[in-house]
Amino acid sequence: MSGSAYRLLQRDFHELRENNYKGITGRPVSEDMMEWEAEIEGLQNSVCQDLVFQLTIHFTSEYNHIPPVVKFITIPFHPNVDPHTGQPCISFLDDLMMWNTNYTLSNILLALQVMLSNPVPENPVNLEAARILTESECLYRAILKVFSRPLQMKDDSQKLPEGPHKPMRSIKGVLFSDYYQTWSGIATSTATEYYRTPLLKGPKFIGQYYKWKKMDLQHHKEWNLK
Repeated sequence: MSGSAYRLLQRDFHELRENNYKGITGRPVSEDMMEWEAEIEGLQNSVCQDLVFQLTIHFTSEYNHIPPVVKFITIPFHPNVDPHTGQPCISFLDDLMMWNTNYTLSNILLALQVMLSNPVPENPVNLEAARILTESECLYRAILKVFSRPLQMKDDSQKLPEGPHKPMRSIKGVLFSDYYQTWSGIATSTATEYYRTPLLKGPKFIGQYYKWKKMDLQHHKEWNLK
């Protein structure tokens, strides 16, 4: 395999393993690296805390000129996830004009983690999820658990199936207050430009992540939702 997309995905896979983002795992399940599976854990102090979401990511030979197609294996009951297709509503995945060739797999997975943990009920693609979340967060949390896997139930039988690469476990984190401030704007729904906040330009987020990670290691603070 020597195509441009293949080489970029090898780079992305190395970056993902190197950084070990907390609550995020992912690996290719095809030899050409076009098909991936991933697991994302909800952030602490969020509606998705202690829940795990499984998804597939389909790349094409045109990566990274176009974004991949992301779909949840079990569709979560979430205002910003299409209840029919299982596709998340994130601006740079929905709109080719907002995609940037500097984005990597890590950017995508981090964005998904924040979107899942911070649902935006305004202008949703899942109207019922938005309504229940607005009326009763307690009821919403209970329903959400039905469509995801509790973190404490994970065991060897439920891990991603073995493939070309061993799955990796994440062990490091960032201060959630900083994380949320940077990323909360990207959890978009379908239609209006008002809610389509573009992702930060270029790969600067990863550099900022390194700074946050260093701060966490120095101060050992708990993540705290604003």
